[in-house]
Amino acid sequence: MIRVSRLADYGVVLACHIAGHPGHCHNAYDLAETTGLPAPTVSKLLAALAKTGILTSIRGAKGGYRLARDPGQISAADIVTAVDGPIALTICLEEDNVGACDVESLCPTRHGWHRLNEAIRAALASVPISELAPAMPARAPLPWPAAEAVTATAPSLAKS
Repeated sequence: MIRVSRLADYGVVLACHIAGHPGHCHNAYDLAETTGLPAPTVSKLLAALAKTGILTSIRGAKGGYRLARDPGQISAADIVTAVDGPIALTICLEEDNVGACDVESLCPTRHGWHRLNEAIRAALASVPISELAPAMPARAPLPWPAAEAVTATAPSLAKS
């Protein structure tokens, strides 16, 4: 099964919520309360999205986060990559894992996997967050299962 991680899904939820309230500065506590996600998860995701330039961090007592670009210019691929790293269907397609497979140079399906990977990456890149959730609810916490466990098991964000 090919699946976007739960954290990447939560990252999309947060970005869509922020996009749905332009001009407002969002802090982790308020976003956690509004979305129903655990505050530590929200904090780590906001940091990851800011680190990759999807969000802008604003300091101060009334600080928080805003989108760094127009919602129409931020794609699902941007968020998935910010949270999970490069989009790759197999280990040999990951940028840092060249040579990870013993038969990589002889693999008859490598070209096909590259085509499939690029098609999925292009599909995710073609959908901006402005189209994913054009109208987020104002204050309706969503029941996210086991979000605390997701934060604990996410190696890329747990170290942040």
